[in-house]
Amino acid sequence: MAEWPKLTPMKNRLVNYGVTDNGVAIIELTSDSDGAPLEEGKTAVNTYTREMWHDIDDAILSARFDDEVSVILITGHGDKFFSAGASIKYLNRLTPRYKYFFCLHANETLSRLEQTPKLVVAALNGHTVGGGLEIAMAADIRIARKGNFQVGLPEVSLGVLAGTGGTARLSRLVGKAKSMEIMVTGRKFQFEEAKDMALVHDVYDSMSLEEFRQDVLDYASQFSLPFAAAKAIGNIKRSVQSGLEIPLEYHLALERELQSDLFQSDDAKAGIAAYVDKKTPKFTGQ
Repeated sequence: MAEWPKLTPMKNRLVNYGVTDNGVAIIELTSDSDGAPLEEGKTAVNTYTREMWHDIDDAILSARFDDEVSVILITGHGDKFFSAGASIKYLNRLTPRYKYFFCLHANETLSRLEQTPKLVVAALNGHTVGGGLEIAMAADIRIARKGNFQVGLPEVSLGVLAGTGGTARLSRLVGKAKSMEIMVTGRKFQFEEAKDMALVHDVYDSMSLEEFRQDVLDYASQFSLPFAAAKAIGNIKRSVQSGLEIPLEYHLALERELQSDLFQSDDAKAGIAAYVDKKTPKFTGQ
């Protein structure tokens, strides 16, 4: 069983990062309600600023370039919030032009997360609202912690829309009608309803935050080397992420190219040979 690793603060102290012995990279968001580094006595609301996006981006790149990493697990610090999204006090200080580039940077960072050919699991340890839900929707799999927590995109109450991929990703995940209803009302709901609409994949009834983290880490670990074919998982992700945005015949062509890449891999040779020999394959990611 993998153990939760010692996490190290990134440059701006708004993200903690670490890698387990079995190749699960942990990205932990950590800030107070103003989006500042968390100090003793403050509640971890994990709101973001431009500086947090720099830390998130650096952490994603660290995981992307690390050959020992098979899976990325993103979560929030503390037991109350995954993330409450952008710091409203921070936004209030920015010019409209700066806000535009702020949203652009956030979009580019989440696109980098989506396009990284490693499975991304979001562990929703608490309230996941606004930009927090937008971050979670860029993950491949979302697992929530059972409790009196809220989910939603309430940006309409501020006179704006969910501009960090919220309108685009929510409509793709739950459909046009449901996403419209959620965003125009700005209502917040619980993880059980989110699971019913397939916005989250599962809700874990863990006894404590520590148990929830271990449960999600155990789940994520099943996709790590040598037991899972991480290269094949990465190519599946690439096909799904890119293929849904292009015509079917081009998607099929992309799928064939990704399959051809896998057929030439050591992992495919090992997997097919192990199946024939009735053995358990051990994958290397090559």
